[in-house]
Amino acid sequence: MKFSDYLHESGIQHNSISYDLLTPKPDKNNPEALIPKKIKVGPVKALKLIGPYTYIRIAEQVKAVLPLAVYLFLFQLLILRQPISEASTICLGLIAVIVGLAIFMEGLKVGLMPFGNIIGDNLPKKATMPTVLVIIAILGVGVTFAEPAIGALQAFGGGINPEKAPYLYEILNNWTQPLVLIVGAGVGLAAVLGTLRFVKGWSLKPMIYLSLTPAILLTIYIWTNPDLKTILGLAWDCGAVTTGPVTVPLVLSLGIGIAASAGKGDSSLSGFGVVTLASIFPIIAVLSLALFVSFQISPDQIIELAKENSLETTRTSDEISYWSKTPFIEILAGIQSILPLVIFLMIVLFGVLKSKLPDNLITSYGLVLSIIGMCIFNVGLTYGLGAIGEQTGTVLPAAFMNINISEVSPIYSPKIGMFLVILFAWILGFGSTLAEPALNALGATVQELTNGAFKKSMLMYSVAGGVAFGIALGVGKIVFSLDLVSILIPLYLLAIVLTYFSTEEFVNVAWDSAGVTTGPVTVPLVLAMGLGLGNAVSATEGFGILSMASICPILAVLCMGLFIRLSQQFKKKK
Repeated sequence: MKFSDYLHESGIQHNSISYDLLTPKPDKNNPEALIPKKIKVGPVKALKLIGPYTYIRIAEQVKAVLPLAVYLFLFQLLILRQPISEASTICLGLIAVIVGLAIFMEGLKVGLMPFGNIIGDNLPKKATMPTVLVIIAILGVGVTFAEPAIGALQAFGGGINPEKAPYLYEILNNWTQPLVLIVGAGVGLAAVLGTLRFVKGWSLKPMIYLSLTPAILLTIYIWTNPDLKTILGLAWDCGAVTTGPVTVPLVLSLGIGIAASAGKGDSSLSGFGVVTLASIFPIIAVLSLALFVSFQISPDQIIELAKENSLETTRTSDEISYWSKTPFIEILAGIQSILPLVIFLMIVLFGVLKSKLPDNLITSYGLVLSIIGMCIFNVGLTYGLGAIGEQTGTVLPAAFMNINISEVSPIYSPKIGMFLVILFAWILGFGSTLAEPALNALGATVQELTNGAFKKSMLMYSVAGGVAFGIALGVGKIVFSLDLVSILIPLYLLAIVLTYFSTEEFVNVAWDSAGVTTGPVTVPLVLAMGLGLGNAVSATEGFGILSMASICPILAVLCMGLFIRLSQQFKKKK
């Protein structure tokens, strides 16, 4: 069919109406006739107006939280035959998690993200490269404090036995702020190197080799120290905690904006790499902090001080201020995590760049939402996610061993019970990963970059399967008291070998895929479950599950990439 014939057949008849006919005319006798009347909106109409806006944002978080919560509830009731303790409180906490995350993510989108975009676009134009890198490094520290999952690390320090894990107890209880600062410093260094990679066009492969080398060497060295080795699970888990909904988009938008200003932002792979580095450098940072602490205090001193602090806490429990008690402490932590970051971004934007925001009112609205959302989320973390995760982890051993809190334990034979526990962990990892919104976005990007060779569904199921296997392996490590290093190091060495034989394209995708699997819902839930399970089976510590959930999807995607590459080569030979 000719295009002219198409236009003839599909033509639309229309009438033109002058705008002058629609506007009111001036009236000398009534000068206020042209002043528009105020629109009055009642409560019912207001709800109808904001309903669709609110529903979409709440629904996203419901899809991520509700299936996991229902799964945990049903598994505990039907399989473990244990009642849900304080079920109503946990449900209210889960609602707080959903509402808090919805508010926070909206605030992040309309408040914090515009800062990142504007600063990323203007910073290279108005500041020297050293100044740019310093600002990015400081920003890395700030976004770490603002991560929703970082609070989970601080919340679970009290459950560590100082006699079994002295340095782990010391760092989580007495070095909490330095821990977050050093993790932030690792993220800041990763952001600096990631930005330089954007600008210089560096390959990711050598950066992976160079960053993993000190991480593995420090791990092996600390592993040889019986008192320090308990810190390894925490250190490698920190790599997963840092790549959350604040760090990734804010640092990424800043780096890509700088690369675009430098004329290097048009590459299809320009956005990859930062997440990988932001996962590795915090590991090195925490291991270095552990070594520093070991030079400052001995295990015997830690145990003695822990006993004294316990007695002091018992004596002064009634004298603690309201701001040191829940839920006020969670609210205060939410304000402290977001407000410094906002102040720093304002100093950079208004003081250094002398720039303005396109819409101050909307941005201010977003910043307020970020703070409110973080506060609500922290409260929900304490009463909802953390509570149900720890409770499920505590009663999990009832499936295969006798525990005091269960009158019917062991419910099954040791083999069947352990199988059910591992299967539970696998399903939990698979379902929680598929619910991550960032995974869908990554899958669509990869499908586009590979021209359909690596389909979105293939990536999603590869990553989800990898995370599921990783969480199951992490739970098995706790249940069977396996050594973390003996599992983790061979897996990373295998990843390095696969990286060497993989193309740059698949390397970028694979190593960044680990970052999208550890969202604000999965991290605190898995951490709480691991620590609860560790305490129940009298394990030294319950960390390490997240580290397994990070390396296994990398291996899964690298293997899938090599398979696709070999399949394409085989088809060409035919």
